[in-house]
Amino acid sequence: MGAEKKWLFSLFSVVFISIFLLLLYSLSAFTSKPFPSPIHHGPHYPPAFAYYITGGRGDGDRIFRLLLAVYHPRNWYLLHLGAEATEAERLSLLSELKTVPAVNAFGNVDVLGRVDRLSENGASKTASTLHAVSILLKLGRSWNWFIELSALDYPLITQDDLSHVFASVNKSINFIDHTSDLSWKESKRIKPIVVDPAIYLARRTQLFTATEKRPTPDAFKVFTGSPWIVLSRSFLEYCIFGWDNLPRTLLMYFNNVILSEECYFHTVICNSPEFSNTTVNGDLRYMIWDSPPKMEPHFLTVTDYDQMSQSGAAFARQFKKDDPVLDMVDREILKRGRYRVTPGAWCTRSHSSWWTDPCSEWGDVNVVKAGPQAKKLEETVMNFLDDLISQTSQ
Repeated sequence: MGAEKKWLFSLFSVVFISIFLLLLYSLSAFTSKPFPSPIHHGPHYPPAFAYYITGGRGDGDRIFRLLLAVYHPRNWYLLHLGAEATEAERLSLLSELKTVPAVNAFGNVDVLGRVDRLSENGASKTASTLHAVSILLKLGRSWNWFIELSALDYPLITQDDLSHVFASVNKSINFIDHTSDLSWKESKRIKPIVVDPAIYLARRTQLFTATEKRPTPDAFKVFTGSPWIVLSRSFLEYCIFGWDNLPRTLLMYFNNVILSEECYFHTVICNSPEFSNTTVNGDLRYMIWDSPPKMEPHFLTVTDYDQMSQSGAAFARQFKKDDPVLDMVDREILKRGRYRVTPGAWCTRSHSSWWTDPCSEWGDVNVVKAGPQAKKLEETVMNFLDDLISQTSQ
């Protein structure tokens, strides 16, 4: 009888310990991965943004770092790792995304699986952006502005700052640097006829250039400017769904223009009566150019930090991989730890340290809290809007 009681005691002990461990695991899983907070959209809530982040071979880590720097549960993100990247790079990026609790819970980050090859100066880049816009329009039904970034970019504000400032901006406004003064670009980029083989060939090749040139159009006015844009959802729906023929007509024309990404959206918006008065002539980027400017701006370093941080820009470019100035931005502006998202009002973990993530727990994601950089960006945006009002009232 004593042996039977001993056997029953051992059995109950094992069952009790198993239940206890299962309960402990369930509690830890619940606390480390809380349920997503309901996301609300509308006039009484902060705006949301759709980010398209691009990079090429070897840029997987940079894309992931940039994503963490601009992440917020209310936004949508589409990541594009170029066709020249290896399968191991894509799998590594996907694995890194799975380590972020908020990304897993809110499911607002997507990676393009099958990507087309892009030519450096061809129309395939414009096609890629339009493709990304169409995907983001389908994925997220309530974002307000589209922002395109490359792996060489980095934010100078938190997403709380950005949402706070844009909450007072009319949702039809577009931030796009543009000019109709073509200067040397007319003869070097607009008149030459080129064919981008990346549109129809699987392998990457150089642009084909025709021996003859074509005249500058007179059916519409050509505009050019920065390829780095912050565009409204309403304008991009017009470009994708095209209730008149202008976006399609211009797409066919700029298919044979060098660096069409510097002309397409600029020309569409400035020739459209519905949207021409919604353009702010600025891209909200901080860059340092040569005089005369080269193809790309200078690489920014720690010596540029003070001027960059006081610029009132939302983003800066370009940076070398893991340059020390990025650590300065993380520490001084974003308050972001390595391999963690930028904290905001939505993050609720009260005690954070180097081994705990303040955004591994969250509360109401519909609340934002502006920081000191918001004031600088607000001054920039308000100056742009004042210029727009003065131009439209003339």
